[in-house]
Parts: sequence; C-alpha cells; structure tokens
Amino acid sequence: MPDDSFHVFDTTLRDGAQREGVNLTVADKLAIARLLDDFGVAFIEGGWPGANPKDTEFFQRAAAELELRHAQLSAFGSTRRAGVRAEDDPQVLALRDSGAPVVTLVAKSDIRHVERALRTTGEENLAMVADTVAFLRASGRRVFLDCEHFFDGYHHDPAYALSVVRAAAGAGADVVVLCDTNGGMLPADVSRVVAEVRAATGARLGVHAQDDSGCAVANTLAAVDAGATHVQCTANGYGERVGNANLFSVVGALAIKQGRDVLPEGCLSQMTRVSQAIAEIVNIAPNTHQPYVGVSAFAHKAGLHASAIKVDPDLYQHLDPVLVGNDMRMLVSDMAGRASIELKAKELGLDLSGDRELAGRAVERVKSMELAGYSFEAADASLELLLREELGRPVRYFDTESWRVIAERRAVGSSAESAVSEATVKLHVKGERVIATAEGNGPVNALDRALRSAMEGVYTALGGLELTDYKVRILEGASGTAAVTRILVTFSDGKGEWTTVGVGENVIEASWTALEQAITYGLLRQGYPRD
Repeated sequence: MPDDSFHVFDTTLRDGAQREGVNLTVADKLAIARLLDDFGVAFIEGGWPGANPKDTEFFQRAAAELELRHAQLSAFGSTRRAGVRAEDDPQVLALRDSGAPVVTLVAKSDIRHVERALRTTGEENLAMVADTVAFLRASGRRVFLDCEHFFDGYHHDPAYALSVVRAAAGAGADVVVLCDTNGGMLPADVSRVVAEVRAATGARLGVHAQDDSGCAVANTLAAVDAGATHVQCTANGYGERVGNANLFSVVGALAIKQGRDVLPEGCLSQMTRVSQAIAEIVNIAPNTHQPYVGVSAFAHKAGLHASAIKVDPDLYQHLDPVLVGNDMRMLVSDMAGRASIELKAKELGLDLSGDRELAGRAVERVKSMELAGYSFEAADASLELLLREELGRPVRYFDTESWRVIAERRAVGSSAESAVSEATVKLHVKGERVIATAEGNGPVNALDRALRSAMEGVYTALGGLELTDYKVRILEGASGTAAVTRILVTFSDGKGEWTTVGVGENVIEASWTALEQAITYGLLRQGYPRD
C-alpha cells in the first residue's frame, strides 16, 4: 500500500469534464468516481461546489452514496476574492461545507494574470492565497494549491512565481502544484524549473500538465524525476483543448517502468477495465491505440512479429499486458483471454476457474459478441447474465414473444403538435401469456412502460426500478441510418446502479435488448428466484 509520500491525483470529474463534447450527469460522475477508486488513485477531484450546481449535488450525493476504499474526494475552487475576507467569501465557504476532506485551490502565479485578469496587485494576490489556505486549514481541511500558469509565469518573473509558492506553503498548503496551464512546456524545461523551485522554497511540489505540445505525460514524468511527489492526471487524457496528462500512461510509467509504489496492491491490473468503462460512460469511443490500455496496445499483425512471439512474447512487447489487465492479440479478437474472464467472473461472484472448457466457451462467446459491436466494459450486468447462462444457471423471469412500437405525431389545439409513441409487448410470465400496451414520450420510454405494465402484478418490485441513463453510439461500419447501434442503459433501485448493453441495426431493437436485460438483472437484485 503506497503511503502519503506520493500522490496520484485524478481530475477527470473536473478538468477532464471540460473536454469538448463531454457532459457528465451526477450519476456519471458517481460511477466514474467508483471506477477511479477501483484503480486505486489517492485523490479524486469532484468539481467546484458552490460555483456549479451539478458539482454541489455531486458532493451531497457522494457523502451518502460513495463508499471509497482507496481515494479521498477533493473539492476544487479559487482563493478568496480581492478585498474580501476568506471567512466572508461564499465560494470559500462552499468549499468548506462540501464535506470533502481535501480542498484544491487554484491561484494565479503569473504576475501578468494577477494584474490583467484579477485586476489586483501582486501583494493582494499573495494575501488571497495565504488567507484562504489558512482559513481552510483551520477548518480542518487538507489543502493543495494549484499555481495556474506557473511555468509561463516563472519564465516571465521567477521571483513573483516563487513568492506564490512560499505564501501557500507558509500558510499550510500540503502540496503546491506547478501547472503548465497552456501546455507549451517541454520536458527539459519542466525538469529544470521543478528542481529550481524545490531548491529555492523547500515546498512539497506537484505537477499538472496540459498536452498542447504533446508532452503532458513526458512533462509529468520529468517533474517527478526532478522531485515532484504529486501528479495530477485525467483518465484517458480527457481535458480542455487537446487534453491533460493521461492517468494510465503516467501510472504505467511510474509503477512498471520505475517500480514506484504508487497504487494499492492489486489495482494496477484494473487499468484496462477502468479506462474502457470510463470511455463508455463519457460516451467517447475508446482510443484503440492508447498505450497500455488500448485494444491494439499489444496487437501483432506482421508475420515477423508472429514468428518471434511464438518463441517468446517479450521479444516484441515492452511488458506483460496482464500487468495492466490487457491481453496480447494476434488480430484475431479484441478482447482479453480466459484469465481475464475468470477474474471478472470472480469479481461478480461467479466461479469459472475450475472448468477450463467452460471459461474458454465464455471467452469465445464474449469475443463473438464484441465483434458484433457489444462492449461489456461498462455493462457488468449484461456480462453477469451471460456468464450465468454459460454456467447453466440462466436468469429467466419472462420470455418475449414479440414487441411493437408505433410513433405518431398528433395535433394539439390549432397549431402545436406532439410526438407520441405507443408500444405493445407480448410476454410469457410464470406460464401465462401477457399482452400490455403503453404510451411514452419516445419509443424506448413506451417499451419500458409496457414491459413494466405486463409484469408489475407478478413482480411488485418493478415499481422501485428507475431508468437513470440512456446512451446511444453509432458504431463503425455501415453508414447513415443503416449503421449498427450500441445502446447502454443504466437502472437504479435506490441502493445501487447497474448497466446493460444492447446492439442491433435497429436502434429500438438494441434498446429492447438492453431493457430486457436491465429489468431481468434488477429483479435478480431484488431477490426473486430464477425461473
């Protein structure tokens, strides 16, 4: 177990969420936080409470719903405003009241930004830093301070940049983070500056690198080599503009290449699963060529490679992919092998380890479905139902005879129109044939209501299941309206959430598959005996 001497700090929920096209719900943020905790990061920056209502809600729900094993939550915010006492600043009070044990403050460290953006003096900015850090420390919070634009500011006026570091450390900040906010630094510059700042101030330093020059990971590693003991990263490198230092690449280099103890024992092997599951939640196709975790990271195509790998896989691989939960491929499949399936099954409470034939059969089925467009990385419920079938213990609460959806646009009044969908489902439940019809504000909503209506007399717990999220992805292949569609649906029973996946050439067909499985898994969670 790593101690406090080195921090892996993740800011996917705050800085990563600034990526163009990413719009996380509170449920998304909670799900990602659980995955990051599985990976073993020390700190998860949850957002800016008080400035963003969604982030305020996240911290409120996190207190009740998150049971973190490895990580602590950090609230992000700015120092007090110029001319206002820290104890009177609503934003500072919101940080204190968020419930987060750690607060990460952002402060200006480039005198040009102080004078032009904040429109205050250098001395007042130093007071803002010291006052806010001291107030939060006195309130029982651990404080990290992000020095925004530090490297640019240090090049322009090193004396002032150093004074910000000293002000923060002197007021009690545990870590002062040097930020390459514009992402333009190169590793040699980063290494030199970190070493100089460390020698001049004696403060504990961290690094936050943007990737605008394509060097965020290299810059982060250079800072660590120069003495930084706190790294700020985002999952899959998500972030504003071109992104941030990639969490998985940084941890892979530190843990595997340098042998540093930066994650709790057993967490490194979760890297690929966590990376891909987060990609599904943010609804961005995983980067297949991403180092360590991409499905092509250990894929071999050339005949020369294949011949050598038969002798020794290490001849054409820089590490054993099992270390990061990935798998070597000869471009036959894009999924992990039997060992990964066995480990995942164990995590889901199922045992495949005693039957190699059974495990192999499950692997082949998963591979086949993945090739068809399924992705089980963020759909554990679907995977568990599949594995139960392979074990000869299928979960059946109903059988589908048929379903039908009609979409209709109706006139409302003299001019307005409203689109309404009507769904009819025919099921066999407990030996009885049941037909139910329901309307909804869309075909999926109508199907969901009809499915529940057909069974709620037998399975009363259905009333407590709620569809909380619905994601659509058009997969590569056929174009336009003929493209294959993947659907992820997330349900909640008030105690937890689960996600299922459906794939089809018809978006409604794929949605039905995901709904069917989600309802089935929900009834299993409620303790109904399997038919």
